[in-house]
Amino acid sequence: MTLGAPAGSRQLQAVSPSGGPLPGAAADATDAPLSGHSRFAQRLRRRYAAELHLLAPGAPDRASMQSVYDALRARGDNESTALRVLRQLVMERLMSLDCDEGAPLSQVTTAVTELAEFALDVACACATRELDAQHGAPLAPDGARAELWIIGMGKLGARELNVSSDIDLVYVYDHDGETAGLPGGRGRISNHEYFGKAVKIIFGLIGDTTEHGFVFRVDLALRPNGNSGPPAVSLGALEDYFQVQGREWERFAWLKSRVVAPRDCIASGTAQGLRSAVLPFVFRRYLDYSVFDSLRVLHKQIRDHAAKRSAGRPERANDVKLSRGGIREIEFIVQLLQVVRGGHYPELRTRPTLQALQRVAAAGLMPQATADALARAYEFLRRVEHRIQYLDDQQTHVMPMSCDSDDEGDLGWIARTMGFADCCPFLHELDSHRELVAQEFDTLLGGATECKGCGGPKGKAAAPDLETLLEDLPGRLRERVAAWATHPRVLALREDARARLARLVARTGQWLAQGRVSEEAALRMADWIEPLLRRESYIALLLERPGVHERLLRVLGAARWPARYLLQHPGVIDELANDTMLAERFAPEEFERELEDRRRSLQITGEDDDEALLNLLRRAHHAEVFRTLARDVEGRLTVEQVADELSALADAVLRVTARWCWQRLKNRHRETPRFAIIGYGKLGGKELGYGSDLDIVFVFEDDDEAAPEAYAAFVRKLINWLTTKTAEGDLFEIDTALRPNGSSGLLITSFEAYDNYQQRRGSNTAWTWEHQAMTRARFVLGEPALGQRFDEVRRAVITAPRDSAALRGEIIAMREKVRAAHPVRAGLFDVKHSPGGMVDAEFAVQYLVLSQSASHPELVPNVGNIALLQRAEHCGLLPPGVGQAAAGAYRELRRVQHQARLEEKPTQVPIDTMQAERGAVVALWHAVFS
Repeated sequence: MTLGAPAGSRQLQAVSPSGGPLPGAAADATDAPLSGHSRFAQRLRRRYAAELHLLAPGAPDRASMQSVYDALRARGDNESTALRVLRQLVMERLMSLDCDEGAPLSQVTTAVTELAEFALDVACACATRELDAQHGAPLAPDGARAELWIIGMGKLGARELNVSSDIDLVYVYDHDGETAGLPGGRGRISNHEYFGKAVKIIFGLIGDTTEHGFVFRVDLALRPNGNSGPPAVSLGALEDYFQVQGREWERFAWLKSRVVAPRDCIASGTAQGLRSAVLPFVFRRYLDYSVFDSLRVLHKQIRDHAAKRSAGRPERANDVKLSRGGIREIEFIVQLLQVVRGGHYPELRTRPTLQALQRVAAAGLMPQATADALARAYEFLRRVEHRIQYLDDQQTHVMPMSCDSDDEGDLGWIARTMGFADCCPFLHELDSHRELVAQEFDTLLGGATECKGCGGPKGKAAAPDLETLLEDLPGRLRERVAAWATHPRVLALREDARARLARLVARTGQWLAQGRVSEEAALRMADWIEPLLRRESYIALLLERPGVHERLLRVLGAARWPARYLLQHPGVIDELANDTMLAERFAPEEFERELEDRRRSLQITGEDDDEALLNLLRRAHHAEVFRTLARDVEGRLTVEQVADELSALADAVLRVTARWCWQRLKNRHRETPRFAIIGYGKLGGKELGYGSDLDIVFVFEDDDEAAPEAYAAFVRKLINWLTTKTAEGDLFEIDTALRPNGSSGLLITSFEAYDNYQQRRGSNTAWTWEHQAMTRARFVLGEPALGQRFDEVRRAVITAPRDSAALRGEIIAMREKVRAAHPVRAGLFDVKHSPGGMVDAEFAVQYLVLSQSASHPELVPNVGNIALLQRAEHCGLLPPGVGQAAAGAYRELRRVQHQARLEEKPTQVPIDTMQAERGAVVALWHAVFS
């Protein structure tokens, strides 16, 4: 290979990025640096040979750019010239670093981004000086200076600028008003006029082409109302535009928006005011699958434009950015998932594409292997894009057509700078990356085309209306859908939303005819979706994701209670999009880590107020409950496993809520609270069901004089956070009646007082029924030392000497009192309260534990009623077979109760059913109490 060495290459020996001779800057032209093939590099090295030394060795950064700019200004260059010469020196350095030294992509994009930020900061300062001298400072209503924010969009906002990128800008000022004017009132103009003039000055300094070229091409088309809108808008006008006129595709543009200049307003934090306008526009409160269609339209427009550009010009067809499998499709994949989910998952609200890919994978929205493959493709394509632009400093993404026969062409050069010996392996690698990207993009946007004959993105014109569909629907569903013809919510839908609804009904009817779903499921889906018709995104979600639609119908068809839960918390249906969800189990550590990640994300954007955190906790809890519910109705979990998952979830929610409440407690006196939560009842026994309340007791051990008041405030805050109903619902009902002295006692007591009360030291002591409750109590969270002390107290209470006859009498009396409070109709058997029901088994176990634990320590651990019955038989406290039979009966009674609650049916069944289970529990009762 023979590369023409650039003129003056010998004079460049002192200006390599590392400070030594440039690679190849020797007499032998065959050793010339790879960057020397670039016509752009050749021009720069000829034109600016005398200035190249001004840029310090290594990757350009803001400090080195400032130094070069100062030196150029000191020699007499004006602002415009200094900025342009600086740009040329930075570009020459980046070509050397990238092509000759293999610099990472991030080093190149960061340098170009910092160049843009520096140049805009300089231009903004110049505009301010000039306009203040003519009109005085622009003023806010309070007399402070009104500020102009230069907002970087797209790759500038994401700090991903390429080496020949234009910069997409939007100019926003924070307050309307007038300038101060000059002495005598001369020169006063409106802030709107002032900032409009500032935009023109900034554009001239950055975007005009002079003998030294330009700094950046500037595009203002993304401002409100596009090219027909004013060059600068007030923050209030921007908010109004978002609410009234903002279009779906603009949400993708504003996703990466960031105030990039002036630097002073970024450092002072005043520019944070933009977030309050942008975040609600980009990220909606509900899962937002309606954006799929908007992205399809936008993508089609881009593809059509690319096709027109390449018509009759085949060399333009191979565009690494806009063609199939290009950079834009990777960006669309990531941005679509961010916009759809970012309202619920604040950790997805990040601008850089590579960072967003990893967060999408971490949130479970994409397999990690896919995210890694897309990241590799993105880096590869971006590096190729840079090399295309290095050739002639043109804003192009089109690959050169082919290698020359002597392997000296532009394509061959690109291949070699990418580390390939020649074109063939390079093109093979390029095609592999693009094919992967295209497949992932088609998978994401093509989901709604899976259902043949029921419409979709490619068949909107054929979408039937609801009336046309009726003749193809079975009777009950036909009646249900026919009523929608005059329903106000249906009539209020936009035309595209009604078309989506019709396609969704058509698909449901098709599946019903095929026997894939039940008519009951279809009817329940109609009942579920009717109140939600105003939230069109749910219709879009089901249409876009046929798998979610089918799983939803299965869940709704399985039982009544899931339908009620889905109506209360409709956003949880998106959990059905996870193909692996049914095979997974609840992981408390992962749940807590994700919540902490989301809280930190809200903190970064200043949104972590109490209301936001309350809703964050509720959404996460509801989603996990629904995951368990879906596994349950699909038969993936036993009743015991359901209780285990719900109990572990409650523990995790209590841990997170307690941690956040203490951190936000105004009068906390230490970093970590010395307190504990004791769980009783179903929480203590790890037998929680759907909708169970939490029986808990709060204790503390802290000698600080501020402790009682601080912990009382803490517990009130904690209960409030757990029970308050927000727009997202609530978490739990809390019952603290088992605290010392019950409802008349303090919400939180010292551990010493709790210990004395339980062990009957003093005049105010626990009742027998409270000791019955202690058999199922457990330490849920708090100071580890308190956990050990609680276990000691529980053991002491359970193993304390007792009069067996007196204990037997008290428990039987309590059992009769409970039974009297739950009457059962004649001829029916209540699986919980009737003789032979669950309560009989529970009271029998409590008596065995309280009367026999001192002699049989295997009864002390809180392992659940079934295991304790088996242990009692094993140690001879029950006749052979009685404990095992009662354990099996108790399991079946729990299952029947659980199923009845899912179906929202009574737990009272005909008395001649479940005779074996009744008999086994009655035999246990007689063996224990007779």
